[in-house]
Amino acid sequence: MSSVAVLTQESFNEHRSGLLPEQVKSAVAGHSGAEDEDSLPTYKDAFPPLPEKPLPEGVQETGNAWTTKIKPLKSSVITQVFHVPLEERKYKDMNQFGEGDQAKVCLDIMHKTGAHLELSMAKDQGLSIMVSGKHDAVMKARKEIVSRLQTQASATVAIPKEHHRFVIGKSGEKLQELELKTATKIQIPRPEDPSNLIKISGTKEGLEKAKHEILLISAEQDKRAVERMNIEKVYHPFITGAYNKLVGEWMQETGARINVPPPSVNKTEIVITGEKEQVALAMAKIKKIYEEKKKNATTIAVEVKKSQHKYVIGPKGNTLQEILDRTGVSVEIPPLDSSSETVILRGEPDRLGQALTEVYAKVNKLVFLSPACFIRLLCVYQQVHIEFTEGEDKITLEGPTKDVQIVQGQIEAVVTDLVSRMDYTEISVDPKFHRHLIGKGGANINRIKEQHKVSVRIPPDNEKSNLIRIEGDPQGVQEAKKELLELASRMENERTKDMIIEQRFHRAIIGQKGEKIKEVRDKFPEVIINFPDPTQKSDIVQLRGPRTEVEKCTKFMQKMVAEMVENSFSVSVPIFKQFHKNIIGKGGANIKKIREETNTKIDLPAENSNSEMIVITGKKANCEAAKNRVLAIQKELANITEVEVSIPSKLHNSLIGSKGRFVRSIMEECGGVHIHFPTEGSGIDAVIIRGPAEEVEKAKKQLLYLAEEKQIKSHTVELRAKPEYHKFLIGKGGGNIRKVRDNTGARILFPTADDKDQELITVIGTEEAVAEAQKELEALIKSLDNVVEDFMIVDPKHHRFFVARRGQVLRDIADEYGGVLVSFPRTGSQSDKVTLKGAKDCLEAAKKRMLEMIEDLDAQVIMECVIPQKFHRSIMGPKGSRIQQITKDHNVQIKFPDRDEQQGKYHTDAPVQENGEANGEVKEPADPLVPKKCDVIVLSGRKERCEAAVEALKALVPLTIAVEVPFELHRYIIGQKGSGIRKMMDEFEVNIQVPAHELQSDIISVTGLASHLDRAKEGLLERVKELQAEQEDRALRSFKLTITVDPKYHPKIIGRKGAIITQIRNEHEVNIQFPEKNDENQDQITITGYEQNAVAARDAIQAIVHELEEMISEDITLDSRVHARIIGARGKGIRKIMDEFKVDVRFPQSGAADPNLVTVTGRPERVDEAIDHLLNLEEEYMGDMVENEAKMAYMKPSGSTASSMEEPRGPSKGFVVREAPWAIGNEKAPDMSSSEEFPSFGAPVTNARSSPWGPKRF
Repeated sequence: MSSVAVLTQESFNEHRSGLLPEQVKSAVAGHSGAEDEDSLPTYKDAFPPLPEKPLPEGVQETGNAWTTKIKPLKSSVITQVFHVPLEERKYKDMNQFGEGDQAKVCLDIMHKTGAHLELSMAKDQGLSIMVSGKHDAVMKARKEIVSRLQTQASATVAIPKEHHRFVIGKSGEKLQELELKTATKIQIPRPEDPSNLIKISGTKEGLEKAKHEILLISAEQDKRAVERMNIEKVYHPFITGAYNKLVGEWMQETGARINVPPPSVNKTEIVITGEKEQVALAMAKIKKIYEEKKKNATTIAVEVKKSQHKYVIGPKGNTLQEILDRTGVSVEIPPLDSSSETVILRGEPDRLGQALTEVYAKVNKLVFLSPACFIRLLCVYQQVHIEFTEGEDKITLEGPTKDVQIVQGQIEAVVTDLVSRMDYTEISVDPKFHRHLIGKGGANINRIKEQHKVSVRIPPDNEKSNLIRIEGDPQGVQEAKKELLELASRMENERTKDMIIEQRFHRAIIGQKGEKIKEVRDKFPEVIINFPDPTQKSDIVQLRGPRTEVEKCTKFMQKMVAEMVENSFSVSVPIFKQFHKNIIGKGGANIKKIREETNTKIDLPAENSNSEMIVITGKKANCEAAKNRVLAIQKELANITEVEVSIPSKLHNSLIGSKGRFVRSIMEECGGVHIHFPTEGSGIDAVIIRGPAEEVEKAKKQLLYLAEEKQIKSHTVELRAKPEYHKFLIGKGGGNIRKVRDNTGARILFPTADDKDQELITVIGTEEAVAEAQKELEALIKSLDNVVEDFMIVDPKHHRFFVARRGQVLRDIADEYGGVLVSFPRTGSQSDKVTLKGAKDCLEAAKKRMLEMIEDLDAQVIMECVIPQKFHRSIMGPKGSRIQQITKDHNVQIKFPDRDEQQGKYHTDAPVQENGEANGEVKEPADPLVPKKCDVIVLSGRKERCEAAVEALKALVPLTIAVEVPFELHRYIIGQKGSGIRKMMDEFEVNIQVPAHELQSDIISVTGLASHLDRAKEGLLERVKELQAEQEDRALRSFKLTITVDPKYHPKIIGRKGAIITQIRNEHEVNIQFPEKNDENQDQITITGYEQNAVAARDAIQAIVHELEEMISEDITLDSRVHARIIGARGKGIRKIMDEFKVDVRFPQSGAADPNLVTVTGRPERVDEAIDHLLNLEEEYMGDMVENEAKMAYMKPSGSTASSMEEPRGPSKGFVVREAPWAIGNEKAPDMSSSEEFPSFGAPVTNARSSPWGPKRF
């Protein structure tokens, strides 16, 4: 490596100052005689070269050593060694060193981080890991080593909740940095979690580091102050200033951060953060502006159309800021959701006029202000009354002559200006196209307005008008008209088409982040494609656009869907779990190759899954090819055979079993073979068994044995009977069919409502059982086919019962008794003959049932049950469920009376009296002993059944009981927002009514069924007991104890960040309150809690005070220059001293009278030891400082030498050395005064000639 020497005047002086006096004289006196060549230093002595690596043999160095380019530095690689002690090692098996889990973990870490790891075992059986790599990789590897090879400890650190975000940092960067730095895992509670504890897990050393760093961050934030000021929203613009200039200046001046809520947020709170002094200064400035504006500012209100407010606001509120900047007046615009059109201007009275002019100027400039608006502006300025005449082109002005003339001139100027530069037109467009002209979010219409500088009014839907009005610059109006008509014409040519695409394909068509559908839309930009909402589960996709484009887009999308359908074929291949890794191959090579060559998607089950199925998806032919490839791999690896067994398809379901349990048990029993049954309904008998040869044979035998057994036991016969006979064959409650089953042992299956063949009856069982059951059923069916006709006598008074409700009773009889047809005589005839037609057995059974019904009707009585109408709704139950149950249980009819319409009417409905006589009939007062009609419930049915039903009805009448509950507990019974009382009412099915607060009553009413009341009362009293117990406990917890402690000890009792006092509070479960700053009794500490706990906490505090009283404080003098070194980086040194000697050391603050004075506080013996230690450190550090100062003095040129350098001397030849590079080529030494030899930075180069110093670099 070559060395480059660059001489400067300073280095020249320095070298000369290092020469011997004789050498200096020789160098200075060169003009008087020849130099002594032997006394000059050589070039290598003066500029020793840097060490070089020797060149390999046979390789020669080319070029001049001075011209060789410096090689660029390579990226740095660092090496660190980490030691894991034996007791902290996670894997302690000495026999498996270099292999097993420990080695796997190291390989995984190397793979993840890119760092290189080398493990070695120390003599103490600890683990030494050498990590090499880039800095970031080494740090990541270190974190992984600590977390995965070292046992973890955990600790918590409590800091205020508001400091947590500073530990996390922006986007979690600070937290990640902290975890990497300390090699720990730090868990910070979520914002909604009230806990302030941060959990740290890692090594002991890492825990200490992390705790230290977190506490430092918190301590830093403790120094900051946060203040909130509530200032009315209307004064915020004056505080922020135009474009936030004023608040920005204040923040720069004070150093505090001022957060003013934006205009869109309806908050009055201004937050100031920073150092306490900075915050106080910023608050003073804000308060001054606020009070000044509140005192001096006035307001005026003007009306501006709602549609024109946006022009006053301007883009991003710039117009409002502009007006505030120019005039100092704040313009307040009503919110968008408000219908108000009033704009308020607030500011100094003399500035309001100017601001008002600017507001109207903005409106006029942008939306072609009408004369009326401008006249309102003049009204504010001048005392002139302006009146418009309805329907006439006339304006009347009244006021002082001078003012009227000014206003008249201004009005005429405005009218002339508006007429000269404004135009308007109206176009007719079908209202159904209006929303398309407006565009999504007003995109189309806003673009037209901005582009042509016009105002476009599209009528709202409720007007049902087709006229669109355009106003503005004449040219802009014509261009906007042309564009709108073109859009409307294009829409008339549009077509809307609905495509049916299965919803499962929608996501695939749209693609990830809409990429695929974007390609379709780019290809057909004029077509709008709308997909249904996923929650609607609709298959309809809507296309809208020009007719031809819609057709092209439809064909394109149909082709896409067809491809998706073709590619969505799926097949499941059972592969033994142990061969899955071979299917995947090394690094996924096999599976990747199969996927690419067959163009399929192959999904394997998760590693921890018990499934052996590999799912292949794609085109059918491709799936089959992939399946064969996968099976071939399995066949190569193991002795796998495939056998086909023929088993009748009707036995397949019974062999598979419920949810495949039966066949799964066979597969597990036979070593995990795969048994594949054909799809249900295919009619294929072939069953495929695949697996190891021995196991396949075993499974085959089992299947054939089971199939044979099922064949013997599962003999089947099919019978046919008309569907109307089925109910009769089954019988009431299944009685008939159960009898056949019990007699024969066969199983009889009737068709379900979903079966296509409703006549088919299947009999299953052994051959003998099936034959016997078939015989019995055929006999029954034959008897049912023997249709006969018969009649019976039914009293005409009962006919109505059978034919009522469209013959519901007769339909029920026909369904139950094999379709027997019952015919009653026509209404009006006096005949009592009823005809029955059907199978003989069915007819007899139906006849018997009808006679039973007639007997019930003859025995029917009508019974009344009197229950007050107010309870009827409760008796009926929800949707009449209770009354329906009683009707069903007791076979009675129940009729409730109509509601009494007279109840609740006003007294004014009484008959009007004229001349002392009532204008209507006078009713006699009702007899109190006679029940009201509205209270009478009528029951009809057999007497004994009606009586039972009456008892059931009366049991449903709700009762009310009173429960005495102390008034002060009522609010706890009710609970938050009534949750407590609602829970009890739901639980006990009663209504609980708590008296109003003003009544101060202890009685709570409970209403409900008698069976529920006792349980509800018990539950309510139990709740009272719980609440009373809680009250007693609360009273015990409220015990207060006050102790007197000198205020100077309060900080010590509280501890660093409240650590000591928090420990006492948690340990004794008490609340400890210290006096506020303004309290009279500054020495009083209050303890609240259980008495024994409060006493224990008091003793703990007094023990601390006693210990503090025994302490002494001593002042010592330590040189202030060593203070920083004693304190150490971030206070680490001084904390170590304080922890070691159990003392408190206080250093003087900056600006103290005696900067050397240090105070040591603690027990006498500890204080003495600490002082000795500090003085020893001072002596040691001062010695180092003296030594360093001597070195520095030696390095600097002495005063005499420097002065001698300034003595006048003859022209210098510069610093002369022997054997210099430039002497080799017989060139002269470089001239230091020459700008060519030593150019200044940025100076132009005058001569580019070569130099012994090498090529010049600029």
